[in-house]
Amino acid sequence: MSDDAFQGRLLPGERIAWCGQAGGGIIFTGRDLFLIPFSIFWCGFALTMFIVTGTSNAPREFPLVGGLFVLVGLYLVFGRFVVDWWVRRGLSYAVTDRRILIAGKAPFRKFIAIGLAQLADVNLFERASGRGTIRFGPDHGLRQNAFGGMSSPSLESTPQFIAIDEVRRVFDLVQRLSAEAASRANA
Repeated sequence: MSDDAFQGRLLPGERIAWCGQAGGGIIFTGRDLFLIPFSIFWCGFALTMFIVTGTSNAPREFPLVGGLFVLVGLYLVFGRFVVDWWVRRGLSYAVTDRRILIAGKAPFRKFIAIGLAQLADVNLFERASGRGTIRFGPDHGLRQNAFGGMSSPSLESTPQFIAIDEVRRVFDLVQRLSAEAASRANA
């Protein structure tokens, strides 16, 4: 992985210690133990109501509203995984000697920089394969933001390195550099 995504974004004298990209594919989280059954139930109920209102003498607005509920259900069952993959394919990550950097490509063009000396909660979620996620802040479970609780890891408000390879090595690097930055700040 090249560090091109961070050119022009580094502070004077800052150097990159590690850079990488978000992993691809479908990512399941602990929230999915609740969200998958809920979304299947939602979609099934909405589809049933859509069919019932469409084949009865219900007012014309009922099938239209039912169709919207079916679309929401389809997003919850399938769409959120596709959106998550699409957003993650444009995320680049870097650890420098001073900061954590996250850069996104259009249309979700964003840039996040977190000073290593200010890191409070850093959480490691590692799979047996060595791939995992580092979260730079608390895990709010289902209580994220307006869509974070029902959406995908890439749309959560808490900054994170999602599905990176050799996650433990990167986590240890962040811990070491964070301790060094904190000691420099206190000196």
